[in-house]
Parts: sequence; C-alpha cells; structure tokens
Amino acid sequence: MSAPLRAPERARTSIGVVGAGRVGAVLAAALRAAGHRVTGVSGESDASRARAAALLPGVGVRKPSEVARGCDVLLLTVPDDMLANVASMLTASGAIRPGQLVVHTSGRHGLAILEPAREAGARCVALHPAMTFSGTDRDLPRLAGCVVGLTAEAGERAVAESLVADLGGTPMWVAEDRRALYHAGLAHGANHLVTLVSEAMEMVAAATDGSSGTAAATLRPLLTAALDNALAHGDDALTGPIVRGDVRTVRDHLDEIATAAPQALLSYVSLARATLDRAVLDGRVLPIRAAAISRVLDRAVADRAGTTATGVER
Repeated sequence: MSAPLRAPERARTSIGVVGAGRVGAVLAAALRAAGHRVTGVSGESDASRARAAALLPGVGVRKPSEVARGCDVLLLTVPDDMLANVASMLTASGAIRPGQLVVHTSGRHGLAILEPAREAGARCVALHPAMTFSGTDRDLPRLAGCVVGLTAEAGERAVAESLVADLGGTPMWVAEDRRALYHAGLAHGANHLVTLVSEAMEMVAAATDGSSGTAAATLRPLLTAALDNALAHGDDALTGPIVRGDVRTVRDHLDEIATAAPQALLSYVSLARATLDRAVLDGRVLPIRAAAISRVLDRAVADRAGTTATGVER
C-alpha cells in the first residue's frame, strides 16, 4: 500500500462531492479529518442538506457543476443508475478538466462509466467501501479497516491507495470486468441477509409471544455464531436438518411455514435447495436422501402454487 498523502500535499488537495448522501457526506468528512480541504457539496433533498450540515459544517452546498469546477478530487457519490448521466452532464458542461481526479463510489461500476470524463482528460478511479452507511458520524470509526474495492489504471493506482489510506481503509483491487460480480457478492451476502433474518424473526415471533424483541434476542447468539463460523470455515460451518438429511423435519418446517409464515416459504425452499446441493457435493448427504428432500421441497412449491391459484392465499 502506498503511504497516505503527506500533510503539505493534503493542504493543497481540494475535495468536492456530488451527492451528499449517506456515503458521500461520510467519506468527505473522513477525508477532511485526514487533512484534505472539502470545498463544496451538492445535494437537493432536505436529508442531504441536513447531512452535509451535520458532517461538513461550514462547507457550502452548491450546484453539481460548481462543485466539480472547484476541486482537485471530485467524488461522485450518486446512485448507480444516475452515475452515467451525472458524469456525462458534468463533462458536457465543461466542469471536468484535464488532470482532475474523478472518483465514483459505485460497487457495480468500474471505469467505463466514467469514459466521458476520461475523454476530457480526467484521471478516473472506482472506489467502493464494502460497508453499510448510516450517513452519520457513527460511520467514521467504522471506516477503519474497511475493505475498499478499487479499480484504476496503473497511473492512478498510487493515488487511489492513498485516498483509501486516508480513509483508514484497506484496498482490494477488482478487475474492470469483475465489478458486477464483486458487487453481486456483497449484495447477496448483506442485502439478502437482512431479508433472511427478517423472515426468521417473523417465524420465531409467530411461534412464541409475537415480540420482535424476543425473536431478536433468541436469534442473535445463533446468527452471530453462524456468521462467524461461515466466514471462518465456509461450508464446513453448515449444520441443521438439510445436512443431516432429516426429511421429516424439513417437511414439518414447510408445513408450518406454509401456515404461519407463507411469505417466507419460497426463500426457505430456495436456500434449502442451495444448501442441499452443497451438502451433496461435499458428501455429507447421500444422493438417495437428497432426492427425498428435493421431492419434499418440490411438493411445497407445487402446493403453494395451487393455493395461490385458487385465491386462498396470495
């Protein structure tokens, strides 16, 4: 990893942020704390303006083109689907200049999305912190040690790593043609985990006193241990009825879910099938037992489709 920018260099480095959302405002605050000078931010919503006021006191909220013209390093922290339009608009307006460093924070995109800026002579970097942001000062210490997915041409690698060092993060290089896969892994692991945990909490609540607090307290030690074990040991951490080949238990689960938590049935079946495939591959479930579980899963889906078609449950 390259060394962070030295103090005299920091003093000359001006940062502008287009999109004062949860990510942009926090990153700007972290870079400001590291010695950089934040010269302006843009944000149209009341939430963005309030966030900028809280995290970047004294920094003016300006139009995107004005922000871009007034900085050496431009952070584009807008939603993925807006990024191409923002990069094109700023370039067409003349706000992007040769030698300027243009950095976006999208996990999905690499450098191609910034092609208009590159053609205008800008140096481009994709910089994606692999963490969830609240958009408050609570995020600042969380950046310490956070892995940051980077994509840059050889000439920009040193400055990209320097920015990550100033954020307190750890750089991880991602090839241009692997950005979508990288982001899919993060989304599958984090976003879908939230859905999974929420469904599990609903089931436990329905089976007990109906309290989400009780469900959370029940699941927390189990899920924490499962996550730690999975991150440390992968498939070896798998436990439960699927890897034990307990056909009747799986059938009982499906019957109860169909009655008490039907919204979770299809995700249970989908994840059970994925778990079964992995358990068969490593030899923990015999094919004959796996076939029996598969038939139970198939029947649950067919029964749900028939029930939904009749209008009894939607």
